[in-house]
Amino acid sequence: MPTGYLITVILLGLSTLCALAPPGTGGRGNGPRPRSPFRWGTAAYLAGMTLNEAPMVPLLFGAAVTALAVTEGEVSSAAGMAAAAGMALVAAGLRLVAERAVRHRAAPAQVLETPLGHGRRNAAGPRAFVTAGVGAVLAGLFLPFRRRRRGVRRLKDLQYGEFGRHNTLDLYLPRTGPAAGPVFVHFHGGRFVSGAKNRESLYLLYRLASHGWTCISANYRLAPAAGFPDYAVDAKRVIAWVRTTGAAHGAGGGPVVVAGSSAGAFLAAFAALTPNQPDLQPGFEDADTSVAGAACLYGYYGRVQETNPDSTPAAHLFPGAPPFFLLHGDKDSVVPVQHGHRFARALAAVSRQPVFWCRLPGAQHSFDYFASVRTRFAAPAIEEFADWAVREHQTGKGLPKGR
Repeated sequence: MPTGYLITVILLGLSTLCALAPPGTGGRGNGPRPRSPFRWGTAAYLAGMTLNEAPMVPLLFGAAVTALAVTEGEVSSAAGMAAAAGMALVAAGLRLVAERAVRHRAAPAQVLETPLGHGRRNAAGPRAFVTAGVGAVLAGLFLPFRRRRRGVRRLKDLQYGEFGRHNTLDLYLPRTGPAAGPVFVHFHGGRFVSGAKNRESLYLLYRLASHGWTCISANYRLAPAAGFPDYAVDAKRVIAWVRTTGAAHGAGGGPVVVAGSSAGAFLAAFAALTPNQPDLQPGFEDADTSVAGAACLYGYYGRVQETNPDSTPAAHLFPGAPPFFLLHGDKDSVVPVQHGHRFARALAAVSRQPVFWCRLPGAQHSFDYFASVRTRFAAPAIEEFADWAVREHQTGKGLPKGR
């Protein structure tokens, strides 16, 4: 009995199923799903999410294990032949996962031509690069863990507030010298109870910094020690830090674009929709916290306090909101894609600026953790959106400094 080989096939098979059809994506829930008490749901999500963005790694591993099993004669028995047949099915499934990502790689760029709502005539412009990028496809398939670039230097753990490590940020700058252009601020996910500033969207941050942007990834206060609006206040405090202290560390002085992943998308959206509100800026009431645009990845936009109707970005929609770019995977098993779409439609119905909504086929939650095919094509689209939002802001078409 080829026990080791059989167990490998079973584990890869289950993980591949979780990548192809993640459990829990069929509902219409409004927010993050509770963790399974036995953590099976979390394990299924992590396994499926990893294989969904890095399918070639388990595929090559499965091929190597199968070759070893053949060499050692483990596939000569009935059980061995069944395991080999199972591995063939796994390989076919992983190929489908990879083909799905490659086939829909242009989706983020294409939606920049068709914003929702009142801003339809203000599309960000033609996306010529969507048909190119063979190198990006190959790199995404075979180098999904290569997220950093040599031309970028990272200044770690700069203090922006008084709450220790929860008020620290990392600064990403071009290695050749200080950045002179706009600023891109990213907030991590983690359900407001966990997470760290050096995990999601690293490929995006390094890409933008290598192109002259100042990029920031910030920690913020977390539950249970903190609650709403503490982490929203921290997000706005980061923007204030950019304008008051950032230059001393080499940060550019241009307009700010905010971004975030999951819970971080909530913070980016909330900050973008509450510019210069004194009650949310204790101790820095006079600071300018307006932004030129917001890019939100697989965000949760519902209430974080059930009894507080203002504890959601949707409670702060207003006509002068900056342009938004929202991306959400249709295989998201943590925050259903319908939740993100409802927020996008509500925002587009109110805002005078474009709201770009991208439903990413096949994408799971946390897809930006990897430098995958999906991320390598989403990143330039987000950069195009950010560049366009900054240009609009500088020509006076973007968000005014107050509501």
